[in-house]
Amino acid sequence: MLILDELGYLPMSRAEASPFFRLVIRRYERVSLILASNKGFADWGEVLGDTVMATAILDRLLHHATTINIKGESYRLKEKRKAGLRGKTKPPTPSISKEEVPT
Repeated sequence: MLILDELGYLPMSRAEASPFFRLVIRRYERVSLILASNKGFADWGEVLGDTVMATAILDRLLHHATTINIKGESYRLKEKRKAGLRGKTKPPTPSISKEEVPT
């Protein structure tokens, strides 16, 4: 089993998406694959840099898939809110004007 998390967090070029395409094809109908992404299927063409390749990947991934769509607040943000850390602003960082810069 292979687990891939945060797929689509950063967009890929077509050249970067190509090895992922080959990986999916090699594993298709042979080995389990779990993917986690914050992107909807409609966005995969943009994420992978190629709509045709994204369609081919999704065709194989979704053929025997069970999809789980989780909606709601991130657990990380929820924990920060509980701890009272979310919403607090950082103190302003001091700035140095050109006149104050030592030469």
